[in-house]
Amino acid sequence: MVSDPTSTGDALKPAYLIVSDGRHNREVYRLAPDQETTIGRSPDNRVVLRDDLCSRRHCKVFFRNGQWYLRDLGSRNGTLVNGVRVTDDCPLEEGHLIRIGSYALGFTRDLSRPLAGLDRTDESETERAETVEVVLSDWSDEAAPEILHRKRKTRFGHITPKDVATRDQTSQQLARLYRLALDMAGARDVKELSDLVLDRLLEGTKADIGAILLLKDRLREDTQIGQLDIISYKSLGDEPYEKVSNYLSRLVLTEWEAVLAHDVEDDSKLASRDSLSELRVKSVICAPIRSEQTIYGLVHLYSTELTHTLEPEDLEFTLAVADQMALALQNIKQVETLATGLARVQDEYYKLWSQVSEGNEIVGESPSIQRLRQTIARIAPTDATVLIRGESGVGKELVARAIHFNSHRRNRPFVCMNCAALSETLLESELFGHEKGAFTGATERKLGKFEQADGGTLFLDEVGELSPSIQAKFLRVLEGHPFERVGGSKPIRVDVRVVAATNRDLEQAVEQKAFRRDLFFRLYVVEIYVEPLREHPTDIPILAHYFLSRAAQRMKLPVKGFTEKAIRRLTEYDWPGNVRELQNCIERAVILCDGELVTEKDLRLLSLGSEGANDSDRGSESLPELVSLSELERRHILWVLDQTNWNKSRAAEILGIERSTLDRKLKRYNVSRPAKRPARS
Repeated sequence: MVSDPTSTGDALKPAYLIVSDGRHNREVYRLAPDQETTIGRSPDNRVVLRDDLCSRRHCKVFFRNGQWYLRDLGSRNGTLVNGVRVTDDCPLEEGHLIRIGSYALGFTRDLSRPLAGLDRTDESETERAETVEVVLSDWSDEAAPEILHRKRKTRFGHITPKDVATRDQTSQQLARLYRLALDMAGARDVKELSDLVLDRLLEGTKADIGAILLLKDRLREDTQIGQLDIISYKSLGDEPYEKVSNYLSRLVLTEWEAVLAHDVEDDSKLASRDSLSELRVKSVICAPIRSEQTIYGLVHLYSTELTHTLEPEDLEFTLAVADQMALALQNIKQVETLATGLARVQDEYYKLWSQVSEGNEIVGESPSIQRLRQTIARIAPTDATVLIRGESGVGKELVARAIHFNSHRRNRPFVCMNCAALSETLLESELFGHEKGAFTGATERKLGKFEQADGGTLFLDEVGELSPSIQAKFLRVLEGHPFERVGGSKPIRVDVRVVAATNRDLEQAVEQKAFRRDLFFRLYVVEIYVEPLREHPTDIPILAHYFLSRAAQRMKLPVKGFTEKAIRRLTEYDWPGNVRELQNCIERAVILCDGELVTEKDLRLLSLGSEGANDSDRGSESLPELVSLSELERRHILWVLDQTNWNKSRAAEILGIERSTLDRKLKRYNVSRPAKRPARS
């Protein structure tokens, strides 16, 4: 007969048995003073040990006269308490270790204290590291649950020889996991994935109610239960969803362990008022959906049938499914991140495309500009080779871009190449590419401009500067023949539209045998002549405002327009450098301007463009009427440096070149800063 507790102190404290199978599974049983706890292999015992060394009714734990005892029930292999075989009623004290076969049972009144030796002594270091101490935080004065199964890792991760006895059930669950993994791979979003997982969990366990709850954000130390959103809910009996107790949710979120609890409706900690007790829930599984460093949410499974109580095998299966779901969630979130990034890149692409389109706009309203637009509109849809002619700086590359972006090749590459910028050897390599080791310095294979422009447009500026040998190879490509990279033998075919430009008199070059006649006629399919700026001066104010707006926006300066005198001065100037010179002049004026309007004093025009220009408006020294291009560049660079008090960064910005390019030009012209420069007033 079991006596009621009458003593005080430790006798009134709840007592627990912590059962370990020596692997990764621990169960916590609350001992009731008015109830005997039988232990054995038979399923009608309160504590069931699945071990052949355990008898069907092996032993029992009971309370008498303020003391807990253990009694062996005539077991075949005996019961050990702290290594001593039990022969009579054995008093149990705090920390006593009971061994039955491969199982260890710890007796304690304080779950927050770890029990030494609870796991098998022969387990590997890996298993030992994966075993989790059963430590529950102080959850106020609520009673602890009667039974808790806690697991950190599912058995399906590594099948041991001991699992062979249950291989039939394991095989079925592994088959379900396999099918679930295949199905989860096709889930397109979190809701579809959650519904799928919940269906499979209700099929593979004894649960009749289930829910998937996900955290709104990544788990933090201050994560609250209220931050869980119900993503999916299913009930085989159409019962409304009631959340699992905050106690279990906090425990799982804190410890990252799956929990199985029995006798839920009778436990104040597991069933809160108007919650699971109202549904008469008999057992609960609460499992974390987690990866190595992130917890995404929880799986809740309830069983309301006394004959279908959730068991440790259901916990194993649920934890395995939750781990699979975590990987699927991670993949879905990565796909969503990639989709978001792709959308952002596409948005940036369209913005850049819009900017490129604006940059390719032919600006002006004069009759010559209107004729130019009409010509571009007629020839752009075709694949005809185009020869653009005109003075330097009129915008031949801009016309070539307009042809490309108004053609069916607009979504393919537009590649530019200045034929006068490189030597013959380098030019051949740039146009046709080279193989690794083709010449000194060819450390790797390089695609030429023709291959880079495959499917698009290749713009060749200063085409009249091609050497005779390059002209011959270029002609063969224009005629549709394949070419080889420098140092290679593999024939390469490309689909490229060629747009060429020159300011040379090609007819005279043909007469002088400096340019191939057959190549000239190959290029001379459609000719576009771009008039110099001085021949359509009505476009100068329009172009000036266009360049000012772009420069002010790019440099984030508050310049908004021109004074009337400044516009008149721009219109009267001859612009020998054409649109390029106008653009540089406007950008320079925007930088030097002190107010919102560019004045006549902000304009720095060269004497080449206007005979009436005052010396005060020119550079630091007047230019002769005839001067070489390099000398003109040298003097202009010196003048800009003088205006900026030798601030190279600002001077390079005004000149429209990189700082490194400015340094190279100064070195080429053997120019250095004077020892002393008086400060500008």
